[in-house]
Amino acid sequence: MQESDLALLVRTARTAGEVALRFHGPTAKRWDKPENAGPVTEADIAVNAALAEILRPARPDYGWLSEEDEDAPERLAAERCFVLDPIDGTTGFIEGSSSWSLSLAVAAGGAISAAVVYLPAHDLLYSAEAGGGAWLNGARLSASARQEIDGANVLATRYALDDRNWPGGRPDFERHHRPSLAYRLALVAEGRFDAMLTLRESWDWDIAAGLLLCVEAGAVVTDRHGGTPRFNTDPPRTAGVVAAPPQLHAPLIEALRGGGG
Repeated sequence: MQESDLALLVRTARTAGEVALRFHGPTAKRWDKPENAGPVTEADIAVNAALAEILRPARPDYGWLSEEDEDAPERLAAERCFVLDPIDGTTGFIEGSSSWSLSLAVAAGGAISAAVVYLPAHDLLYSAEAGGGAWLNGARLSASARQEIDGANVLATRYALDDRNWPGGRPDFERHHRPSLAYRLALVAEGRFDAMLTLRESWDWDIAAGLLLCVEAGAVVTDRHGGTPRFNTDPPRTAGVVAAPPQLHAPLIEALRGGGG
């Protein structure tokens, strides 16, 4: 019997994580991608190769969308597509942070059906399957039960605090940050933080796995306008991300739309 997509992602993440740990961020060879697309290191490339070695033969009919590979248009015709970020939080990795992650997901019909966010340096493996809940190392996850957005602990970039993003006035939340966007979403699913938002356009590979974790933990995840993200599209981007339990998500979106602080 063929292993499930989730089991395949878990097995692949652990193997690729071992590859990642062979490199030390501050000493890994690095260079900048064309068109100011950000830094990349030899670790990103090695992990991407490890992912391909396992996943492509296991699911040859699946599309392929990885941050470290040239986009292939044939993925758009595939019923299912891998959506992968070999190392999410590369800048933090380069600086010596240990909270970078591997983000692995399967998209089906525009939605995410299976997902893993793995932090090899801490052996934290977050996983989710559509309809099956979200889990961290075998323990089920649940999003925050906080009722008030004022005073909430929110993972956000400094850009997200700009008053121009909040025509209705920014809610009085406490800002926190982690270098990996996938990990930020996982922390919301875990309930360690109340919400997460990024207001710049986000690539599929950064948010796909974390989105399913949040949804399966009871959170709502939309773009910055309140729309539902769709995956394996052209281009593979979403207009920002807002992730929070329903009682906090609504006031965040309202404030972003100009409806109040």
